Amino acid sequence: MDPQISRVIRTSKRCCDPLIPAMACFKLNPTSFALAAAVAVILAVAAPRPAAGASAHLHVYMHDVMGDSAMMVVRGPRGNFGNTVVMDDVLTEGTSASSAAVGRAQGQYIVASSKGGFELMVTMNVVLTSGAYAGSSVTVMGRDDTGVAVRELAVVGGTGQFRMAKGYVLWKTVRPDLLELDIYVNP
Repeated sequence: MDPQISRVIRTSKRCCDPLIPAMACFKLNPTSFALAAAVAVILAVAAPRPAAGASAHLHVYMHDVMGDSAMMVVRGPRGNFGNTVVMDDVLTEGTSASSAAVGRAQGQYIVASSKGGFELMVTMNVVLTSGAYAGSSVTVMGRDDTGVAVRELAVVGGTGQFRMAKGYVLWKTVRPDLLELDIYVNP
């Protein structure tokens, strides 16, 4: 046997218990340990996080007009279960469709209740096009039980000033084609 290999085998047997994984036998010199610790700290500090001061409360109205900005793209096999609507709804400052537009609600909702109710699974991006948050978006997902006056959906992310945001949306039906949204976004 090659003397170099024999020395490595003897050394590895001498430093490790057979029950301890081989990686546990390696020893880091102080310089290597300091370098590994510095890299870990840099990676932790440089990890993407929400923009400073990204906490916000947005109050908007969503104009969900079937056939105009919302289209049924799938009809479920029985009753309404499985019906899927894709939306690109205007978001405004006020209840009137002619009030100032602040963004779009782009996504889908699916009738997720097989028991005849209108419980929806909603996924959408609230894309802001004007004001202090123009160019940013908030991603919303959750259950919309249309039989309840105020529903809560989750903010599960975002972009721009709301990168990696968390929060919630309080969602109310004003009339069948108009929803009031209070969006609370936290960094």
